[in-house]
Amino acid sequence: MMKKKKGSNFKLLSLLLFLGLIQTSGYSIGVGVGIGGGDGDDGVWIGGGNPNSNPGSAPKQQTTNAAYRALQSWKSAITEDPSGVLKSWVGEDVCTYRGVFCSGSIITSIDLNKANLKGTIVKDLSLLSDLTILHLNSNRFSGQIPDSFKNLDSLQELDLSNNKFSGSFPQVALYIPNLIYLDLRFNDFTGSIPENLFNKQLDAILLNNNQFTGEIPRNLGYSTASVINLANNKLSGEIPTSFGITGSKLKEVLFLNNQLTGCIPESVGLFSDIEVFDVSFNSLMGHVPDTISCLSEIEVLNLGHNKFSGDLPDLVCTLRNLINLTVSFNFFSGFSSQCSSLSLGFDFTGNCIPGKGYQRPQPDCSAIPGGQLSCLRIPTQPLTCAGISVGLRVTSTSP
Repeated sequence: MMKKKKGSNFKLLSLLLFLGLIQTSGYSIGVGVGIGGGDGDDGVWIGGGNPNSNPGSAPKQQTTNAAYRALQSWKSAITEDPSGVLKSWVGEDVCTYRGVFCSGSIITSIDLNKANLKGTIVKDLSLLSDLTILHLNSNRFSGQIPDSFKNLDSLQELDLSNNKFSGSFPQVALYIPNLIYLDLRFNDFTGSIPENLFNKQLDAILLNNNQFTGEIPRNLGYSTASVINLANNKLSGEIPTSFGITGSKLKEVLFLNNQLTGCIPESVGLFSDIEVFDVSFNSLMGHVPDTISCLSEIEVLNLGHNKFSGDLPDLVCTLRNLINLTVSFNFFSGFSSQCSSLSLGFDFTGNCIPGKGYQRPQPDCSAIPGGQLSCLRIPTQPLTCAGISVGLRVTSTSP
């Protein structure tokens, strides 16, 4: 019996050698041998190393397994799901999960906006190496953003707004290499805003409605963002003098409801593309720079509830795209006749303008706050400023 078995094994080996020759002749045939060691266990299979595996699908399976592990780990960290959003998060086909979007079998986007989920963010989400969008707006997530997020090389949009995140600014956001949209609005972040945030190639920086303190970083004016919203925090100090110097393509700037002091920099007039500029509800003082009349694309200009004084620059009310101009509750003493002819939204109540209704009592106007404040004032005419703006436009479009 032993000789017979050896002879049988020899025949099998001969067969394998034959198949091996065929493979070297240009055919791809996976070969494997299984020979049992006891009675009734003898057998041969021909395949790719394991009769129950599929070699061609191995890399895809590994990716699927990583995504499955990441989402299941996150699911276990979510303690409340009142809308049953995660009921579909069952099984290894992660592309069928609600809120998960794939390209082929690869997860590229997660959108759980307004899902009312309560829980934390887990480090395993960094396994989703092809994730480009993570939107978690309007949930109840709390805690910190994992440091492992710096490994999300493909992530471009991170929206964590309207949650319960806390602690200092999530520094890991500065190290996500391809991030262009950062939305941390309506959370409980505290501490200062890091300077490196404005060195990063972002298109949108949305930090409003948190508890950030300290001064606005000096390099604000060098940001590439088109929208910067720092409203409703506890920021103090002055608006950086770099503001506008580089002729950046800012469209919207919102600093309202902070504790800012000092003057508006003259360089603000060099924002040739700005459409919304809102610094209301601060303690800004002094004159409004003449260069503000160069904001040719401005639609909403809100200077209300500050301590500005003097006359409003003559040409502000002639800006062709201006829809809403608010200068209420300051200490302005006059404005040009063009402002009176604005057809939409000109609010000048609560100032010190003679002959106008709804102004401050005279005693309030006798002591102008910041009357001794000396703001840098460039003696330039609007036409000159407009020429500078055009020059910046030409420079930015030159090859």
